[in-house]
Amino acid sequence: QVQLVESGGGLVQPGGSLRLSCAASGSIDNIYNVGWYRQAPGKQREWVATITRRDSTDYPDLAKGRFTVSRDNTKNTVYLQINSLKPEDTAVYYCGGRLRSYGPYDYWGQGTQVTVSS
Repeated sequence: QVQLVESGGGLVQPGGSLRLSCAASGSIDNIYNVGWYRQAPGKQREWVATITRRDSTDYPDLAKGRFTVSRDNTKNTVYLQINSLKPEDTAVYYCGGRLRSYGPYDYWGQGTQVTVSS
C-alpha cells in the first residue's frame, strides 16, 4: 500500500510561484501515472497535470505554460511547479497515483492548500 503526502502549499501573492510535492511512502516505480488535481470551494475537482513512469507529461489547457510536473524516483516524489500564480489558482491541490493507464486512481493524498491573494 502506497501513501501519498502533498506539501508545499501556502499563501502567495499573485504572480508568485510555488512548488508542490507529492511524496510516496513507497516506491513510485510501479505507479503508472501520477496526476495532480485541484478543487476550489464550491467547484468540482479538476485535473491540472499528469506524469507517467516514463516521464511523459500531459496538461489541460488551463495549465499549459504555467504548470510543470516532474518526478524524482530517487526520492519517490512528484513535483508540481506553478508559476505566475493567479487568484483563481486558489484551491486544495491533490495528487493521485494510478497503477494502470486507465480507470480510477488507486491512491490519493490528503491535499495541500494553495491561496493566491495580495
